[in-house]
Amino acid sequence: MKTPLTLKVATRAQTGRSASRRLRKVNRIPAILYGKHSAPEKLSIEVPEFTKLLKSVAGRSLLIELNREDKPDKALSYLQEIQRDPITDRYLHVDLHEVKADEKFEIRVPVRLVGESFGVKNQSGVLEIASHMLRIRCLPGDLPEAIEIDVTALNVGQTIKVGELKSVEGVTFMDDKGQPVVACVEPVAEIVQEVAATAVPAEGAAAAPADGAAAAPATDGKAPAAGDAKAAAPAGDKKAAAPAGGKPAAPAGAAKAAAAAKPGAPAKK
Repeated sequence: MKTPLTLKVATRAQTGRSASRRLRKVNRIPAILYGKHSAPEKLSIEVPEFTKLLKSVAGRSLLIELNREDKPDKALSYLQEIQRDPITDRYLHVDLHEVKADEKFEIRVPVRLVGESFGVKNQSGVLEIASHMLRIRCLPGDLPEAIEIDVTALNVGQTIKVGELKSVEGVTFMDDKGQPVVACVEPVAEIVQEVAATAVPAEGAAAAPADGAAAAPATDGKAPAAGDAKAAAPAGDKKAAAPAGGKPAAPAGAAKAAAAAKPGAPAKK
């Protein structure tokens, strides 16, 4: 078995939000260790010690040996989950999963691509990783840091699935065999169209008016003549132009209609 990383931890008796806040104030992280053969054990970790551990892990799947101050035996585990504050990015809680050296366990390991794809190099393709993590089952001694996938012979339009992965000694892949892991695809057509649409128009080309906007008449910078005032008035204007003299002209037939409305009025000869 590969030499595991080591981490110093301490047992904590108090639980709850208040106890966790007090631990964080003294630069410690509340943690828990649980496994199939033991009861959950509440722990605390120093922040500098845990930060140093994460730098050593560096995105790999590695086993961690826990050195507890009050217990002589060491626990073998791996990082199950790390909770961080979304605003301050401080560590809130750490989950550790205990394993036995002689017992198989399931774990998710990262995918690592090896080589340069033929489709990327010669066919202008783009690599697309569909599964960044894979679920495997193995003994602690057979745990790989990552699943390496050689993409050298991958052409545009081809996909590597879980069932096509190279076998790893002592490792069983638990994901569906038809699950895609990495593919070489053509560049997205929408990106090409967007670049073409944002191209600068040729010099002197007139910009098209917006939908629904009426084109303004050409005036060549000159004001309309005085005699064109009536033509300039918009059609259907509620305020009609007043005639000379200040009084509006009576409509045709209005006098006859008014006389007919008055009964007994003598007719003019």
